[in-house]
Amino acid sequence: MTSNNPQTREWQTLSNDHHLAPFSDFKQLKEKGPRIITHAKGVYLWDSEGNQILDGMAGLWCVAIGYGRDELADAASKQMRELPYYNLFFQTAHPPVLELAKAIADIAPQGMNHVFFTGSGSEGNDTMLRMVRHYWAIKGQPNKKVIISRKNGYHGSTVAGASLGGMTYMHEQGDLPIPGIVHIAQPYWFTEGGDMTPEAFGIWAANQLEEKILEVGVDNVGAFIAEPIQGAGGVIIPPDSYWPRIKEILAKYDILFVADEVICGFGRTGEWFGSDFYDLKPDMMTIAKGLTSGYIPMGGLIVRDEVVAVLNEGGDFNHGFTYSGHPVAAAVALENIRIMRDEKIVERVKTETAPYLQKRLRELNDHPLVGEVRGVGLLGAIELVQDKATRKRYEGKGVGMICRQFCFDNGLIMRAVGDTMIIAPPLVITPAEIDELVTKARKCLDLTLSALQG
Repeated sequence: MTSNNPQTREWQTLSNDHHLAPFSDFKQLKEKGPRIITHAKGVYLWDSEGNQILDGMAGLWCVAIGYGRDELADAASKQMRELPYYNLFFQTAHPPVLELAKAIADIAPQGMNHVFFTGSGSEGNDTMLRMVRHYWAIKGQPNKKVIISRKNGYHGSTVAGASLGGMTYMHEQGDLPIPGIVHIAQPYWFTEGGDMTPEAFGIWAANQLEEKILEVGVDNVGAFIAEPIQGAGGVIIPPDSYWPRIKEILAKYDILFVADEVICGFGRTGEWFGSDFYDLKPDMMTIAKGLTSGYIPMGGLIVRDEVVAVLNEGGDFNHGFTYSGHPVAAAVALENIRIMRDEKIVERVKTETAPYLQKRLRELNDHPLVGEVRGVGLLGAIELVQDKATRKRYEGKGVGMICRQFCFDNGLIMRAVGDTMIIAPPLVITPAEIDELVTKARKCLDLTLSALQG
């Protein structure tokens, strides 16, 4: 980015000389220079040029209670002074992690009362893979190793996480996926539904699970993992027919169901978990992001009681991380959950801000560039098309990235997934801030259309 601020240029030089950024074209970033974010408050960010930006993505889906909450900083500071670190290996524990496990069990779906802590959602999904295979080995069925996932799903960027995910551009780097992971079609009606109705397409997409189970062999399948709503894939909300059919298939075969709640968990849908929103009753749930509102890294795996009963008979589970259940992260997560409960943030999302956001977003359906607006809770997607009737895209134009740049230049963060613009603002966003978000989004759509026509 062009800068008139010597301090910005100095930071950009440091970036060029020393920093390797995630999910970046290093050469391109070096030529352009990163935008330097310096501080934040509520739903707003400020960069080193003094620009105020409405963060329509809550960081990376995670800043649930907004930026600048002193209570979380105070919780971290207090815990650092009392017990800054100790591990959970060798039959030890500490109060913050035990209290946090109980607090999570209190808000998790019924019957899910145990948590294995990690440093991130990616690590949570690595843990899931190992725990699923350990579970079946204890039950005397060691061949049940295969995990079924979905194309274009996202489950992290570690070797196992990226393999579980179904994003081909990630698989192309590093000889992924690793063995024992297979993928089925995603329930993305707008792009892949063709002439089918959403209801018929939802049934078809769900049936791909049964077909894959039978293809791989019931005795070889350990689990099916899926996000209740695919986040990084483009806020893909399954047709209403999809999850009921998936649940029928899961009930028919003896495999575990894992809900990746890294994005949907902790209030994003207007329920504590996406599994509550869809009544999924998973055996395991991966968590992260909103667990600490992004203030400090932490993730985990919530496990159903019946699964834990089997694990209790299996001896050592030879898995864990140096920072599993870090006491400072646990203290921050505890305070984050307390704030969410005391301030009734999830309830407010469900009854007030989510309905208002979804109503305002759908006003963008009248824009010439918009093929569909969809959303649940405080999640939304805007499909950018050349032809509304046929859902045809602008080929090779990079429309999403054009729109994303206009958003950044006009004080709004929306993320581009191909030619789909997505949002997931902090859960504390107000109706007035939603109005600002939608007004800025419309302006950026106008600018994008003008650029395409020019």
